[in-house]
Amino acid sequence: MDFNLFKNNLIKLSSLEVGGIDAQFKLAPKIRTKYTESFVVSQKPKKAAVLVLFYPNEQGKTTFLLTKRASYNGTHSSQISFPGGKLDKKDISLKSTALRETKEEVDIDEKQITVFKQMTDLYIPPSNFLVTPFLSFLDSKPNFNKNHEVAEIIHVSLDDLLNEETVSSEILSTSYAKNFEVPCYKLNNYIVWGATAMILSEIKELIQKL
Repeated sequence: MDFNLFKNNLIKLSSLEVGGIDAQFKLAPKIRTKYTESFVVSQKPKKAAVLVLFYPNEQGKTTFLLTKRASYNGTHSSQISFPGGKLDKKDISLKSTALRETKEEVDIDEKQITVFKQMTDLYIPPSNFLVTPFLSFLDSKPNFNKNHEVAEIIHVSLDDLLNEETVSSEILSTSYAKNFEVPCYKLNNYIVWGATAMILSEIKELIQKL
C-alpha cells in the first residue's frame, strides 16, 4: 500500500470499530484461553503499552516497525515484538508509556510521532501483563538507533501483513510449554507469533475494512 494512500485513510482508520478479542484470537495459540474481563482484573495484571509505528520506505510503500528482543533470562527473550514496555510511575498515560519506550529502544522522539488510534488491550498470561497497543505514524523513514534491549530492527511491508500467504504455523517450545503448534506470520524470514501476532491480526482486520 502506498504511504500516501495510507495517510489519506487515517481519519477513516481512526473511526473504524476494532475487531477486539475475536480478531486477536485468529492468531492465538490453541493452548491460549479466552479469559473473561473479570478474570483478567482478578489477576491484577501489570499495565504495559506498545507502539505500532508506520512510515514510508524508500519506495514510498507503507512499512511498520518490529524489533527482535535481545537475549536474556526471561519469558520474552529473543522474541519479535513492538517497541514498548510497562507503565512507569512518571508516565501520565499508557500512550506516554508507548512513546517513552519507543524513544528508549529505537531513539525516535515522540514529537515526530503522531498517534492516531488505540487498539484492544491484550492479556499476556505468562508474564501477567495487560498490554495496550497504539497505532502511530511518521511522515518519513526514520534513522533507528537501537539500545541494549533490541537485537535487531525489522522493517515490515504492510502489504506482506495483508498477504494471506504469510499466515502459517510452527511447532515451538518455550520456557512454559513444549512442542506446541502456534499460528504465526512469516515476515522478513522471521516467525512472528504470540502477543505480537495477535495484535497484528487485529490491525490486519482493521485495515482490510478500508
